[in-house]
Amino acid sequence: MLHHPDFDPVAVHLGPLKVHWYGLMYLCAFAAAWWLASRRARRADSPVKPDQLEDLIFNGALGVVLGGRLGYVLLYGSSHAGDDPLWIVRIWEGGMSFHGGLVGVMIAMWWFARSRAQPFGSVLDFVAPIVPLGLGFGRIGNFIGQELWGRPTDLSWGMVFPRDPSGLARHPSQLYQAFLEGVLLFAVVWWFSSRPRPRWAVGGVFIGVYGLFRILVEFVREPDAGIGFVAFGWLTRGQLYSLPMLIGGIALVAWAYRRDRKAGATA
Repeated sequence: MLHHPDFDPVAVHLGPLKVHWYGLMYLCAFAAAWWLASRRARRADSPVKPDQLEDLIFNGALGVVLGGRLGYVLLYGSSHAGDDPLWIVRIWEGGMSFHGGLVGVMIAMWWFARSRAQPFGSVLDFVAPIVPLGLGFGRIGNFIGQELWGRPTDLSWGMVFPRDPSGLARHPSQLYQAFLEGVLLFAVVWWFSSRPRPRWAVGGVFIGVYGLFRILVEFVREPDAGIGFVAFGWLTRGQLYSLPMLIGGIALVAWAYRRDRKAGATA
């Protein structure tokens, strides 16, 4: 049995200013995205040029923060927002929805593509490989903040979280997600995008593989407080939102390759 280190949620005290770990993880996520995007922008087939990265990252950051927070409020925390409206803007306390952030980023990328006269699918394919490392940093932030822990387990690496009133050893599901959504998803999408692919295919792989990983990890993650299982006695809300991603990602990849074959046949 392991014990959570019980980190102070504030990483640095600078007089009256408190820098939270959760905020630092977002800074790490955006820094990783910038570094990876700068590498991809040097490719000859890149739809995003090096001098456009600042706008791309800024738009993406807005999409992540606004979409992620609004998504969490609408999908998971509407009652909390009603009791404490200012909680909506206190993102340093945690409470972000990946699915809301995904919608926010896609809207931001659509706007970026439209303003640069680039195909939306090409911009989506450019962005997909630079996202997973940021997701991994976000899950590390969840682990430090002792939120979104796993279900009880008797495995040797089960972890006791000091803020968990049950005192039970649980799956450190945040770390599972950091590996699956951060490291492994990055490896898969980066490898897939390392050679030319049909437009929309890279984005489809990202969406579909993320959906698969999220569905799997939800089997060992504690259902959201106050929500529990939403169907069949075992389906969580995270799985419910991720299933369309898995199906849609597979369909998008298949459509991209079919579209590419038809274009080649008529060329």
